[in-house]
Amino acid sequence: MVKAMSLFSQLLRHISRSEFQHLVVRHRAEYRSKGFSCWSQLVAMLFCHLAKADSLREICNGLSCCLGKLRHLGIARAPKRSTLAYANEHRPAELYEDLFWSLLERFRSTNGWGARKRQFKFKNKLLSFDSTTISLCLNLFPWAEYRRAKGGVKLHVLLNHQDYMPDFVHITEARMHDRKGAHLLKLVPGSIVAIDRGYNDYSLFAQWTKEGVYFVTRLKDNAQFEVVEERPLPKRRPILSDQIILLTGYKAREKSPYKLRRIVVWDQENEREIVLLTNHLEFGSTTIASIYKERWQIEIFFKTLKQQLKVKTFIGTSENALRIQIWTALIALLLLKYLHYLSKAGWSLSNLACMLRLNLFTYRDLREWLNDPFGKPPLVPSGPMQKTLPHFGQHI
Repeated sequence: MVKAMSLFSQLLRHISRSEFQHLVVRHRAEYRSKGFSCWSQLVAMLFCHLAKADSLREICNGLSCCLGKLRHLGIARAPKRSTLAYANEHRPAELYEDLFWSLLERFRSTNGWGARKRQFKFKNKLLSFDSTTISLCLNLFPWAEYRRAKGGVKLHVLLNHQDYMPDFVHITEARMHDRKGAHLLKLVPGSIVAIDRGYNDYSLFAQWTKEGVYFVTRLKDNAQFEVVEERPLPKRRPILSDQIILLTGYKAREKSPYKLRRIVVWDQENEREIVLLTNHLEFGSTTIASIYKERWQIEIFFKTLKQQLKVKTFIGTSENALRIQIWTALIALLLLKYLHYLSKAGWSLSNLACMLRLNLFTYRDLREWLNDPFGKPPLVPSGPMQKTLPHFGQHI
């Protein structure tokens, strides 16, 4: 009898079966189902992401090869391709969306994992908002028309810098402009959100200023303004200018009549000037510059999502199947981030994802493997020793 479960089964134990079943009942996800449970679908999709399976055939065959180990995962047998494809097309993607937010809330409330580096002294909630486009083949995804010969969807994410996980995720057609996504946000007063230049919307800036929400972005090159105040510059810092301004462009002052702050920063690495715009008038100019630099974390989030999980190629062509694959990818990323937080081996998240992919069905204690992946060999069954084969030429 094997003394431990596989790493995959131990990882799935972080998902509460009772909580998941409650969500299944709420969404009526197994209404008129014929034996293939939503839990089996979740296991198959997480295997798709963690093992980087490229197709339905690889998912089903990969699970079939481990048939003797599937009972630890809570499933009796590997699904058939047609069964998994039908489930992804018809079962509600909202089930896995709610599961992601439920898991994230539980991890944040009980573990306090992945705390932000103490780079800033302020206690304001720091956020970044951006979107990434996932390109699709228009012939296979005609519902996601983006350009004449190209399809795509857009993933809008509000990243919380406390643990570098999302506070808001919205999936839209790729043709939707980023600024429309920003209007969907509901931010807490006192929050600081870093955004790039594509989100310049003076009416939105005025709304945030009125609500007590701070923003840091880049000023457009053609923006018209008048300088109200010149502020002193810090010594031995790459700050070239710190000004209080009022917008004077066509309809700009009408949309945003509030005082704003214009800070010019010298980018030594790229040898260029970066002009920042913010409505925070109290922080030092170097702090504002550091806040905008911290926005790079959302680019790392998108890069990790696309490189370590399956969100660039899809195993279903319907909109519902695509949404299920994206939400299960976020669930897999959440589990990977939690394992990375628990690990004391000092490896990167990408190395952890790679090593877990190679050891999904290895029988070892998960905590022990996370801390010392190359230390002890996997546990072996404690049954009778296998008889050795006779040597060549030896008479039996």
